[in-house]
Amino acid sequence: MSDTEPQTAGGKVLWHFTMSLDGFVAGPNHEMDWMAGSSFRPGLVDEYVETTGAVLGGRDGWDRYPDPSGIYGGAWKGPLFVLTHHPEDATPTDGVTFLSCEPAEAVRIGLEAAGGKNLEVFSPTIGRQLLELGLIDEIDLHIAPVLLGEGIRLYDNPGAPIRLHRLGEGDPASVVNVRYRPAASAKTSSPRS
Repeated sequence: MSDTEPQTAGGKVLWHFTMSLDGFVAGPNHEMDWMAGSSFRPGLVDEYVETTGAVLGGRDGWDRYPDPSGIYGGAWKGPLFVLTHHPEDATPTDGVTFLSCEPAEAVRIGLEAAGGKNLEVFSPTIGRQLLELGLIDEIDLHIAPVLLGEGIRLYDNPGAPIRLHRLGEGDPASVVNVRYRPAASAKTSSPRS
């Protein structure tokens, strides 16, 4: 299976998530325990630690995981911005700035703080808004071999499809092929005919 080229730090706005095969980036209530048991290619986390200058997240995710030291297992340090309609009731936290502004302004602030590195967007809601504004440079996904069936989708916005171009060599409109089989624990006990 082919992989993308390593991420580069070019002052990009990345909408970045690990996603289930059925399109969820978090379980119900922003649960993330479904990622346990997944593995990533060697060096992937280091790649993002090196290329990320700042992170922009949403309030719902922050309220569920209010600890900036958890980003990339604590390996990444840098400015974290949380976009919220109610910054006045947010608990002040070192290294975290609560913003109450338009998403485009949050991107401007985040890119400035990123100092030429990338601004990573860790919010489906903010990512959708930025995509509609034309402010997402790349959607960077890691597809985990799990079907959640419910939760928070990466993109859930009825209307016309948004066409994407695959980065790298080859046809930018090509389909990405993935192939999995159910793990032994997912098989039913009924025999096949």
